[in-house]
Amino acid sequence: MTALTNVAINPLPWVLFRDQLDLRVERLAEAFAGIRDAGFTAVHADIPPGLSAAAYRAMLTDYGLEPAPGYFAAHFSTREGFQDALDVARRHASGQAELGLTEVFFADHLSATRGLKPGYGADFDPQRLDLVIEQMAAAAEVITAEGVTPCLHPHVGSWVETEAEVRAVLDAIDPAVLSFGPDTGHLFWAGMDPVAVVNDYRERVRAVHVKDVHRTATERARAAGADYMDAVYAENVWTEPGHGDVDLDGVVACLPKEFAGWFVIEVDHPDRKSNDESAAESAQWVTDRQAKEAVR
Repeated sequence: MTALTNVAINPLPWVLFRDQLDLRVERLAEAFAGIRDAGFTAVHADIPPGLSAAAYRAMLTDYGLEPAPGYFAAHFSTREGFQDALDVARRHASGQAELGLTEVFFADHLSATRGLKPGYGADFDPQRLDLVIEQMAAAAEVITAEGVTPCLHPHVGSWVETEAEVRAVLDAIDPAVLSFGPDTGHLFWAGMDPVAVVNDYRERVRAVHVKDVHRTATERARAAGADYMDAVYAENVWTEPGHGDVDLDGVVACLPKEFAGWFVIEVDHPDRKSNDESAAESAQWVTDRQAKEAVR
């Protein structure tokens, strides 16, 4: 059984408000306190605007937390502004390296088109996918040059959403510059078997987003014609690990026994009454999973 050793949580419940992030220091302080009190010792780390890597690292230390891989996304489906996106990718990777991180989750931004019909590959265009692959490869090389490994993170509502698209990107881009950072929830919501997909690319996995999903919520959202944000906030697609329908144990079990990468728990919008209760539920899942490991 693969061990859950490096475990972190994403502070999204405290800082994400529909499609906007609030990364003010006071907001982060509230999040870090809640995460610490839940029992976590590491947090998904992205340096907020206006704060240096050293200052951000010091803030984490003040709350007894270590940094875990952050997240970089760009609009890879257009050439407009792409050189600027490469500069942003370089700076982001440099910041991650300053924090002592060696991996980063790497994704295509949400698309306005797909955000309206999330989860089943709306408006597929093979030429667009070719461009996404071309520009993801270029950005991956820029990030790799900073000493950080980009790990493909498929995302519902983006142009890398379906199983065919995920496999196309991974198969087309050199493993030397692009690893895999599967998000169990996004894979599941998009109709994939996360265990099968992760197993097929198990040697390329360097970090994992542990995310659980209510299958019935995705079905309700689709039946209602809900867009991505309504599916998340009105239908409560996401839930705390172990409370949904994703085979999380199966995903962990199919990783190589020597896997030592990060597991980052994500619950974008809590299924519990409060952020603190949600974090505590997530921490309990980790404790229970580690207890299973101890008796094997």
